[in-house]
Order: sequence, then C-alpha cells, then structure tokens
Amino acid sequence: MKGMTTKGIQPVILCGGGGTRLWPRSRRAKPKPFLPLLGERTLFQQALDRVGERGTFAPPIVVAGEAHVPLVREQGGGELSIIAEPTGRNTAPAIALAAHRAPEGSVLLVCPSDHHIADEAAFRTAAEAAARLAQDGHLVSFGIEAVSPHTGYGYLLRGEELPGGYALEAFVEKPDLETAQKFLADGRYSWNGGIFAFGRERFLEDLATHRPEMARLCEEAIAQGEADGAVFRPAEAPFARIEGDSVDYAVMENTRKAAMVPVSMGWSDIGNWDALREARGGESTGEHELRDCTNVMVDSDGPRVCVVGMEDVIVVVDGDDILVTNARGAQAVGKLDGASRQ
Repeated sequence: MKGMTTKGIQPVILCGGGGTRLWPRSRRAKPKPFLPLLGERTLFQQALDRVGERGTFAPPIVVAGEAHVPLVREQGGGELSIIAEPTGRNTAPAIALAAHRAPEGSVLLVCPSDHHIADEAAFRTAAEAAARLAQDGHLVSFGIEAVSPHTGYGYLLRGEELPGGYALEAFVEKPDLETAQKFLADGRYSWNGGIFAFGRERFLEDLATHRPEMARLCEEAIAQGEADGAVFRPAEAPFARIEGDSVDYAVMENTRKAAMVPVSMGWSDIGNWDALREARGGESTGEHELRDCTNVMVDSDGPRVCVVGMEDVIVVVDGDDILVTNARGAQAVGKLDGASRQ
C-alpha cells in the first residue's frame, strides 16, 4: 500500500455478544464466534485468518469478555494481544480500549469476530482502500452490497465520491420491507456490516469530542489496568461506570469525516438460524434424512433427525435441547427461555 507501512493496519477483533439467536448451538459459555458453524475453523478463527497476511496487517488486538479469554487463547494462537473487558459496555468503549493499546499512528481495522465473509480477497482490497481513507482523516464504514431488501440490517447512504470510496451521507436505521425495497432500487444504499477503519488518534479525538465521559473513563481504565503476559485487564471500577453505546451512535453518526468503502464480499452476520442456513446453501449437518422436503435444514450433534413433507423448517439438536423453527421465527429464537438461561 502506497504510504502505508506493513504495521500500519492494526486489526481489532471484537468478541462480544452472546449469540442467543443461534441457541441451542450457541451458549454463553461458548457463543457463536467460537463455534465451527461454517467449515472446520470457528468464526473467530476465520476472522483471524482474514487478517493473517503480515505484509498488510499487524498481529490483531482481540477484545473479549473475561469469561471467554481462555477460548480466545485456545483458538487464537500466540500472536494475539488480548484485552479482557471486565464487563460489556458495547462497541464504542471496546474499541477505545483497543485504541489506547494500539501503536501510535496506526490505522485500526475493527472487525466483528462472528461474521462470515466468502470472498477474502475482496475484503482485503476494501481494507486497504479504507485504510488509505483513514490515513486522510476519515472514519470509514464498510458498505456491504445490498443484495436483497433486508429489514434486519441498518443501511448506509453514500454521498460524493472520494478517492477509493465515498463520503457517508447518512446512517439509516433498520427499515420496513417497503422502505428496504426502495433502498435496493435506489442503488446508493449499502448494508452496515459493523466493520470500520479509522486512525487511532482521530478516533480517540472524536470520541473525546462526542462522548467525553466515556473517553475519560476508558482512559482511566487503561491507566489503572494491569498486563498479565499477552492479556491486559482494564481497571474494573472506572469501566463499570461507563454508559455503554455502539460506535455507530457514539462516533460515526456524529463525526464530520464519515466515509464508506463499498464492497461485495459474500458477507453475512450469521445473525440467526435462517442466515446460517443461507450461508450454508441449505446444507444439513449431522445424522438426518429428508423426504419430500423443501428448504429444510437439520443441524444435529448426535440423534438422527428425520423430516417428511415439510417446507421452510430448521431443526437443531444440541444435547438435550431441540429447536424447531422457520425463517419467520428464527429472529425470535433469542427470546426463548432456554436461550436466555443458556
């Protein structure tokens, strides 16, 4: 990359959330980032693989809850720098912790740990374009190509063209179906995939401007924190006083330098069983038999599952727990008592 050192792009991998909409496979003790839902590698390991080319990316900083640090270490290998959050406070504080621990002058590439990206070459190309915009002072969102009128994602409206991307004109909340169809027809709207790039100092400066108390408490938590080998533990008391917020609301929707890089890379947030079925191409796993079925997927960790004469059904068996849903109900799985108890 022209003007970019090999250590210039600093990946920040966020391992938050409980993945309750993928219950019963995903549970608090081992949520979806740490499961091999697509292939033999877990979603977290795949996120690390995407930023594994050391000519472009520095060794990642991983931000995870204390309970999941053993999983991060087990699956991530020896190159990782880990920040153990004492409590979850959403993405803006998590990124701020990583920014304070990142090298001065670096460009942060913030990636969720639990997404699927089919075209890794397209991801790397977009990351390099976003990094160049970030070096010019922009705070950059990845604008995922909207291939359907999806009502479960937020949208980005692109503005004037910039070198390698566009100014970001507006963030748009999750729309109803009619509005989403208009967005798709318009052509200027992309899905907001929660992947960002920004200069370390620029991000901390904007956070201090728009969320001064959050910025102060994050800095205090880092200053009073302690390192234990590769694991850094911020001080619990100041971090617990933070009023949590997403990076979208805290910074991206307030900055005057928001930009976006459009990318088509076969992306999915694997947000529920229907999304996972789509990412798998409808392929079932485990012992199963399907007869006279349409759009039926089975995911079983042991018992043989037989389905006859059904349409649009997903059956999941995990130990003693069984889930049966369709696409319409998949979004509500996280509200089940079993998912909330885990």
